[in-house]
Amino acid sequence: MRMHWGAFIAAVQERGQYPSQEEAERSSRVVLALLGAHLVGEVRAELAARLPETLALVLLNPLQAHEPLPPERFIRATSAWIEGATEKTATWDVSAVLSVVADVAGEDLTDRLLLQLPPGYDLLFGHPQPS
Repeated sequence: MRMHWGAFIAAVQERGQYPSQEEAERSSRVVLALLGAHLVGEVRAELAARLPETLALVLLNPLQAHEPLPPERFIRATSAWIEGATEKTATWDVSAVLSVVADVAGEDLTDRLLLQLPPGYDLLFGHPQPS
């Protein structure tokens, strides 16, 4: 079931403690664009079907990563895309968005998403995996 735009952005705004909806929207677009570059196939399509339509299109953008970015480089890439961001604030942004994505996706799909990503993303999704 597709989540509505307002509910998704409100959840990100609450998790990220953003003072404005615009900041939550900006973080959501950047993080989902970068995430979409790392996902393929059925997993990517299933996640897109659960996101608000506007964010699904961002996730499905034809941007493709040349290689899977480890979590640290994903954070650096996020900070480069958000004006005025630092690695510390980008970590906050990524975690705020990806923890809502994990809620929307549910446990099974989140587990399958994590299989497509390098080790360490589980913490960014707020979904720690047993060692």
